[in-house]
Amino acid sequence: MSMSSPATIEDVARIAQVSIATVSRAIHTPEKVANSTRLKVNQAIAITGYTTNAMARSLRLGRSNMILVVAPDIGDPNFSNILVGLENEARAHGYGILIGHTQNDPQRGLEYLKFLNSNQAAGLILFTGILPFGHQTMTARLPPSVGVFEPVYNGGIPYVGVDDIEGARKAIDLLIAEGHRKIAFVGDSRTRLAYARRRQGYDAGLDAAGVPESDRIVLEGDGTIESGRLALEQLFMRDTLPSAFMCVNDQTAIGVMIGLGARGYDIPKDFSVTGFDDVPQASFMSPSLTTIRQPRTAIGKSAMALLFELLSDSEPAETEILLRPDLIVRNSVSAPSRRFQKR
Repeated sequence: MSMSSPATIEDVARIAQVSIATVSRAIHTPEKVANSTRLKVNQAIAITGYTTNAMARSLRLGRSNMILVVAPDIGDPNFSNILVGLENEARAHGYGILIGHTQNDPQRGLEYLKFLNSNQAAGLILFTGILPFGHQTMTARLPPSVGVFEPVYNGGIPYVGVDDIEGARKAIDLLIAEGHRKIAFVGDSRTRLAYARRRQGYDAGLDAAGVPESDRIVLEGDGTIESGRLALEQLFMRDTLPSAFMCVNDQTAIGVMIGLGARGYDIPKDFSVTGFDDVPQASFMSPSLTTIRQPRTAIGKSAMALLFELLSDSEPAETEILLRPDLIVRNSVSAPSRRFQKR
């Protein structure tokens, strides 16, 4: 974020391998640019720091009309659709969007925190679910802020996201209705509140079905494809297999499906698998993945609307807004195989 060598729109265009006109459209009229192109431009902006310069220009006009969006991974399939909702609502209020990409690096997060403390952004949308530890003075001087996608567990910041507990219950209820009793939860986390809430939905659904604790299998994970594959390997080493896998997100589910396929198992004949999020890859898997769809664009719009309530010094009616998820039934779930039905 150094200002010693200011980035230009030409720098962004060169790194993104698009025209200058495309960069301009991606910034000012993002709805007219393909998601894949907008993602490339956003990545180039994050790399060059061009957004920082745009923010500085707004300050020279006497006010900041920019909202900083800080995300740990702008390549996350959920990010671009939430960003569309954020951008559309911001533009309707005459504001622009700047993207801060932390790459899951705490030092980068601290740099953005320092940047916000210099009053160079009117507000903050936070995807990371966490504020840097040990910097309470700077945290106390944050502009109006809203967490999105992941609740901020150490910041007391208003949050907009999906109802994770309800979504997990829908997945469990489907598996129970198909006849599954021994269902593994893959992706438990002590630090990701969204994942913890999905675990709550898992337990609540099994409680309601009268499934005992002894038939529950819970494995930790970080939401990546590799963590899903590794969790599966742990189960085979234990020789303790469920009839179905409820995964904390689609990436984890894809890892489980890859691992099962590599071992020669058929989905859903041998095992059923569900995900959460409904990322684009979910419908292209073979078999296609049954999952929980997040209303991502609506989440972005609602989060930005809540932020503008805070910017207007209004007391928001709610400090946590949870949108309802949808169960998307595809081909990765069926009744349990005979070897499980005999148990």
